[in-house]
Amino acid sequence: MHRFHLPVDHWESATLDSKESHHCLQVLRLEEGNRITVFDGCGRESMATIGSIVAGKVSLHLTASATTPSPPCAITIGQAVPKGKNMDLIVQKAVELGAAHIAPLLSDRTVIQLDSDDSSKKQEKWQSTVIEACKQCGQNRIPSVALPVPPRDFFQIPPQKNALLLIASLQPDARPIKTVLKDYRQSHNAFPKDVTVLVGPEGDFTPAEIALSKSHGYQPVTLGPIILRTETAAIYCLSVLAHELFTPTQE
Repeated sequence: MHRFHLPVDHWESATLDSKESHHCLQVLRLEEGNRITVFDGCGRESMATIGSIVAGKVSLHLTASATTPSPPCAITIGQAVPKGKNMDLIVQKAVELGAAHIAPLLSDRTVIQLDSDDSSKKQEKWQSTVIEACKQCGQNRIPSVALPVPPRDFFQIPPQKNALLLIASLQPDARPIKTVLKDYRQSHNAFPKDVTVLVGPEGDFTPAEIALSKSHGYQPVTLGPIILRTETAAIYCLSVLAHELFTPTQE
């Protein structure tokens, strides 16, 4: 069944916005009486029937609603923006793997450098990509996408209390993610509720950036003996964290 984003502030009026109405009517050729699914991006989903169509806007009759619970851990991925369209892929996979926040980073080795206007446009584009990915994969919670910033600016944002902070690293002191998670659980007697993982660009973060991350509490983690492309590294990290934290064993 076709899925559409119906933001929280549109839920009472039950009317799709111009973009979603256009997709509904002009792209999918849906008509009055057709049934669809809508979600508000905060976990709520509802069955709906297309009602009236006025001035190109689609009004809906909402029926049964349900709420998807939040994952037990909020995962933030701080991704150094790669070249080409690889960031779009990373954003899509971050949605599918349950990331709560996506923080694009402009590291010293990032090929693409953006000014403030470009950064705003990229953020808007990636947020749109997030919504489309949510529609396709059945995710009812829309991850937020931050403005791209240098790592030094990102580190100025205070993390959540007791957050686990990780950085993918090729350095010899890096440890497996599962080992770091085990140590966290032993020291806190619980699994982390918030995790941030940083993934570098082509060529990795600079030694200075890695040192800066460590000074802010980030722990280096290894992704194995094979050097991964940045988009592969992002998917690897999110997959391992989702596997370990969304359905953790109690052993």
